[in-house]
Amino acid sequence: MRQRTMILNAIRAHFAEFGAIAAQGARKVAELVSRLHDGDTLGLPETAQSALLALAVQLDSLEQEVRKIERQLLVWHRQNTASQRLMTVPGVGLITATALAASVPDPAVFKSGRQFAAYLGLVPRQNSSGGKDRLGHISKMGNGYLRRLLVSAPPRSHDRRQRPTRR
Repeated sequence: MRQRTMILNAIRAHFAEFGAIAAQGARKVAELVSRLHDGDTLGLPETAQSALLALAVQLDSLEQEVRKIERQLLVWHRQNTASQRLMTVPGVGLITATALAASVPDPAVFKSGRQFAAYLGLVPRQNSSGGKDRLGHISKMGNGYLRRLLVSAPPRSHDRRQRPTRR
């Protein structure tokens, strides 16, 4: 997905260099590319048109690969009971559930939720002695990918699930 974003931003930037401005978002960039495919030159030189069309082909192939990987993840998810149980948690989707199930095959290894949080790198570093607790900053050591999925994905999924309230 990071590569997809990079290609989208590159296409938008190249269009902007020649005065064809697109708003943020994949749909807006796709609209400009489709206009270019339809023969609208948008005031671009031929070299720029061919380079942008090459980037568009690269973007299409990347999106096909992402869909292929998502289908493989879905097949694995349907065969894994732990992944299916994880997906019942609000805010945990297919990618988070499969990543957790694959990374932590036996959750019984952790004695508590705090130990799992420490594995992810979500607890403060302890510098305690003599009965005095000194908690430092969150170390961010641990599994950064899972931490990112668990910390940033639930708020985004929550925002998508919110329905507007009528007044």
